[in-house]
Amino acid sequence: MTTITLAELTALSGRDVLDHLELEAAIPVVNGLQAQGDLIVIPHAMVEQTAVIGFRTWRKVPPSGVELLRSASGGNPHTLVADPYTCEWLPWPWDPTGLAIAALRNTSTVYLIHREHGATGIAPGTWVVRRQRERSTAGNSWSSSRRDVLVAD
Repeated sequence: MTTITLAELTALSGRDVLDHLELEAAIPVVNGLQAQGDLIVIPHAMVEQTAVIGFRTWRKVPPSGVELLRSASGGNPHTLVADPYTCEWLPWPWDPTGLAIAALRNTSTVYLIHREHGATGIAPGTWVVRRQRERSTAGNSWSSSRRDVLVAD
């Protein structure tokens, strides 16, 4: 896929977005660290010491796309879409942080689409997709009862 508008991507993917989003806007293609809602897309080179992506079978991204994450309450999914034979993905790569939900490697631009956030383009490369986390505000700052929590949109 090359750079396209949100209207073109929704037509190609069959995924819809909310009315407040500008359908004629060109979708930015980013070749670096990026976020979409509660997901962070990280170049694998930045986390290769912690996120291990070898030793498992990669899967082709099908024409219908791959749902990478849906909120626990059944909300809107973050879906990876790609032209045929241009992207492979690996669910749940080994990651000691427990935040990695997928890895992907693509030979042309691929897109993450979300009903509320619109879409973002991911330049060719190898990437790790992680959940965001926040430090809980419960407990005292010195207390070991404070813990990280996952962000959910």
